[in-house]
Amino acid sequence: MNALTEERIRSDVAELLDCAPNEIDPEEDLLDRGLDSVRIMSLVERWREAGASGLEFPDLAEEPVLRHWIGLVRKEDT
Repeated sequence: MNALTEERIRSDVAELLDCAPNEIDPEEDLLDRGLDSVRIMSLVERWREAGASGLEFPDLAEEPVLRHWIGLVRKEDT
């Protein structure tokens, strides 16, 4: 079963931004929203443990947009 659903990814990001998941625009730059490299690395570790074993920090840092992250993480979690 795929543990890394779109809802889980959105919820994990929202938790670190201290907001509701539905408040995050999927096209918004998450760095502008307040996410920093330490938090991005914590997401990488969390999602690796949940099944996205090939995910790397640069994958997320290159394009810090929720829509992009969902595609990356779901692809890795196969």
